[in-house]
Amino acid sequence: MPLTMNKEVFITAAVTGSGSTQDRSPHVPRSPKEIAESAIDAAKAGAAIVHCHVRDPETGMPSRDVKLYREVTDRVRDSDVDVVLNLTAGMGGDIVFGPTDAPFPVNKAGTDMIGAEERVAHVAECRPEICTLDCGTMNFAEADYVMTNTPGMLRAMGKMMTEMGVKPEIEAFDTGHLWFAKELVKEGVLDSPALVQLCMGVPWGAPDDLNTFMAMVNNVPDDWMFSAFALGRNQMAYAAAAVLAGGNVRVGLEDNLWLDKGVLATNAQLVTRARGVIEGMGARVIGPDEVRAKLGLTKRAPV
Repeated sequence: MPLTMNKEVFITAAVTGSGSTQDRSPHVPRSPKEIAESAIDAAKAGAAIVHCHVRDPETGMPSRDVKLYREVTDRVRDSDVDVVLNLTAGMGGDIVFGPTDAPFPVNKAGTDMIGAEERVAHVAECRPEICTLDCGTMNFAEADYVMTNTPGMLRAMGKMMTEMGVKPEIEAFDTGHLWFAKELVKEGVLDSPALVQLCMGVPWGAPDDLNTFMAMVNNVPDDWMFSAFALGRNQMAYAAAAVLAGGNVRVGLEDNLWLDKGVLATNAQLVTRARGVIEGMGARVIGPDEVRAKLGLTKRAPV
């Protein structure tokens, strides 16, 4: 299919993630205050959306603590900067099996499996405009770790998100995830047009070569909206590729720690660099109000 470049592009800043990056860069925010400040700085640099995880303030390890999410979102909302809030709902689906000769019982220290209602408890509390829905199960880098999202779990979570009035951002790590996302829309679990994040280069999902990327793009329905990112050194190349393919851009420290070789980045610097790529291609970076209009989002205060 011919490429149709996107001329009005929004940037999502994924500000911290849940990976083991907390000790690899001093710029990876840990506390709610640091996460909120980094999100605000990214918004000032041009991000219309901030995608937020939370971490234990002391250890930097990933957390699902609803109070931490509430503090982050309150701090962002209380600032003088407008930005669309996008909270992860990917936590609580982790299984770490035992060794290959004895996979059961599972490794309790690494396993974190909870029910659908608990997985979206922070979404119900904080009422962001967007939250993520990882649309499949995947072997996720480590030897015995499985990111677990069963069809039943996804149907339950997706239904709760839709009923809350929070738009799911479908995280697609491979083509089968898009296949199931289309089924969720067909079943009425998710509203159409849907929003998709194409997650490229995440072991062991879709590799970040351009043939695979275009296979992913070609599986997104024409009336849906998508963004894309790649991990590490290809982050900025994928900013250009996403725009050229008709999509939007995600950057941030969740996916890449580096601005240049040997130079650790901040979220704001990565957004600024991405904005330069987008504008250098002749496209316009749009703000949060335009994003809300495009995606049919409602900005609300929490209960």
